[in-house]
Amino acid sequence: MGLQEFFQKYFIDPIKYNQGYNPVNTLTYAVILGIAVLLLYRFLKRLNVRVDERFFVALMPYIFLGPLMRAITDIGMLPRTYLTVSPGAYFVIAAFAIAALLMVWRHVGPGEKLYPLYRDVGFLLVGGLLFILVINLDKVNFRWEYFKYFIPSFLAAEFFIWLLSKRFKLVRNNSVLFYTHFYDATTTFVGIQFFGYWEQHVLARTLINLTGTAAVMYLIKLAVLIPVVWILDVEMKDEDPDLINFVKLAMFILGFGPGTRNLLITLMGVGT
Repeated sequence: MGLQEFFQKYFIDPIKYNQGYNPVNTLTYAVILGIAVLLLYRFLKRLNVRVDERFFVALMPYIFLGPLMRAITDIGMLPRTYLTVSPGAYFVIAAFAIAALLMVWRHVGPGEKLYPLYRDVGFLLVGGLLFILVINLDKVNFRWEYFKYFIPSFLAAEFFIWLLSKRFKLVRNNSVLFYTHFYDATTTFVGIQFFGYWEQHVLARTLINLTGTAAVMYLIKLAVLIPVVWILDVEMKDEDPDLINFVKLAMFILGFGPGTRNLLITLMGVGT
C-alpha cells in the first residue's frame, strides 16, 4: 500500500464516508493533540496570558463554536469537508481562537481588558453561526422528546459524581472535569441507546459492542479521568500550575465539545 492509498484509507475515507475513527487516525490525532497542547501553552506564556478562571470564561464561546459548526454541517447548512467535521473542525476553531487572541492582545495587551474583549469577539463568531442556523430553521426537525431521556440520565450521572466528590478529594478537586465528561457520556448513552446513533471512537465502539450497552461510557470516562487527574495533581504537583491548568482545560474541551455536539445533532434531528 502506497502512502497515498494509506492516507486515503485511514484519514480521508473515514471522513468522506462517515466511518468514524480507526486505530491509525486515533493514535495520530492523539499525538497531534498532545503536541498542540504544549505549543499552545508556550504560545500563551509568550503572550503573558495566564490560564486562569478569566481565560476559561473568555474561551467558552470558542469552545461552543466547534460543536455548533459540526451540528449545522451535519444538517446540511455548511458543506461537509475535512474542515467542517472533526477533527478538522477543531483545527479551524483553534485557528479562529488564536487569531482572535492575537488581534485582541495586539490591541489591549495582556491586561484585564484582554479577557472580556476576547470573549466578546468569540460571541460575535457564535452569533454568525447562529444566524446561519436561524435562517435555515426549516431544515431542522427538532426532537423535543430527547429531553425525556436526557434529563433523567443526566441528573442521575451528575448525582453520582456529586456522591463521589463527597467521598474522594481527587474527584472533588476536579469536579468540573468529572461533571463535564459525564455530561458527554450521557449524550452518547442517550443518542445510542434511544435514537439509534453509533459511537465513532474505536475503543468505545468496541466496548459498547462487547457489553451491549452505551452505559459503559460512564466506566470508560472514570477509567480515563481518574489516572490522568491523579498524575496531574499528585505526580506533577510541582510543575508550572499554568501548564496543569491548560492540560485540564484541554480535557474540559474534549468533554464539553463532543458532548454538546452529540446533544445538538440528536436534538436537531440529524440522521443516524
